[in-house]
Amino acid sequence: MIYLELFWSFLQIGLFSFGGGYAAMPLIQGQVVTDHGWLSMTEFTDLITISQMTPGPIAINSATFVGIKIAGIPGALVATIGCILPSCIIVTLVAKLYLKYRNMAVLQGILNSLRPAVVAMIASAGISILITAFWGNEAAVILSQTNWVMVLIFAGCIVLLQKFRMNPIWVMILAGVVNTAVSLIGG
Repeated sequence: MIYLELFWSFLQIGLFSFGGGYAAMPLIQGQVVTDHGWLSMTEFTDLITISQMTPGPIAINSATFVGIKIAGIPGALVATIGCILPSCIIVTLVAKLYLKYRNMAVLQGILNSLRPAVVAMIASAGISILITAFWGNEAAVILSQTNWVMVLIFAGCIVLLQKFRMNPIWVMILAGVVNTAVSLIGG
């Protein structure tokens, strides 16, 4: 039964995650944290971090990770297949239709209208992850409970990425080193 639940959950994620991995994050969160309780919000944040650091799409890495955690290697295979199956089918059909009708104004209008929805989904996932990083699993944002180390690391990463155009991999490594150093000094 768990295999069917994994397949169905990640089939839905694969079916409705227009816009790539970042847009899939709220859907993944809804399935694995809210609906099934397979992961806590902290584990979900760790999952996103690990999925970001490993090669491949976030949604597929997430499916594999959750599948292994819940039902071992067979669970990982079932969840991953569920995640990629809709994309394989949809991309094949859309490519055929797009090549045939790419100059139609209606099609261009549909594609343009999806962009704001994708941006909203990405922003929603980012805000959820920021709240978890800065305030833990609490739903309320309370200034006195802010993890200021994480806020400073976040701000430093933004500066390194935007102003200095530093490679994101080095920024992630540096953030991990800084957080580890602060933990060792403070703990």
